[in-house]
Amino acid sequence: MQLILASQSPRRKQLLTDAALEFEIVIVPTDESYPDHLTRAEVPEFIAADKALAVYQQLETTGKLKEETVILAADTIVLLQEKVIGKPKDAEDAKQILRSLSGQTHEVITGVCLLNRDRKEVFHSLTKVQFNELSEEQIDYYISHYQPFDKAGAYALQEWIGLIGISAIEGDLYNVIGLPVNKVVKALHAFSSPSKA
Repeated sequence: MQLILASQSPRRKQLLTDAALEFEIVIVPTDESYPDHLTRAEVPEFIAADKALAVYQQLETTGKLKEETVILAADTIVLLQEKVIGKPKDAEDAKQILRSLSGQTHEVITGVCLLNRDRKEVFHSLTKVQFNELSEEQIDYYISHYQPFDKAGAYALQEWIGLIGISAIEGDLYNVIGLPVNKVVKALHAFSSPSKA
């Protein structure tokens, strides 16, 4: 298998590396928009599939798509009371997001798409995250020191905010970091099995 990661996320790269998977990174920008009729769980699945297809088409166009190529794409969203929370636009937006998450339980959904010449598999993983009440000082400190502007929900669980701010997690920890590695490894194994082709 030639595994292609269709993501520039350093966290997804690190998780796959830690899982001892060999892969290359190929990124084709997509607009990450989605139809309004999708359920919340379908939103990151749709965006992940769009990312995978964009990379597939580029590899095919440039003659670099091989029989053994499998493209892995993912997208993560944060949900608070059914409202999708994306990446913050700036520091003030990040503060507003963290204020809204403070003292609340929210959901993190990562959609995953695996794609090759013959097959496409799309699935998601959902994790519930409980935040402590965050003070304005804690929010300001986190944003000024970690600048979480590339992260859905304006935070990264593995950073300082996770240590002092998160009181409970229900589900896959790595899903919150950016990729449900356990599910992905199992899916890749099944995907590459000749009996499943």
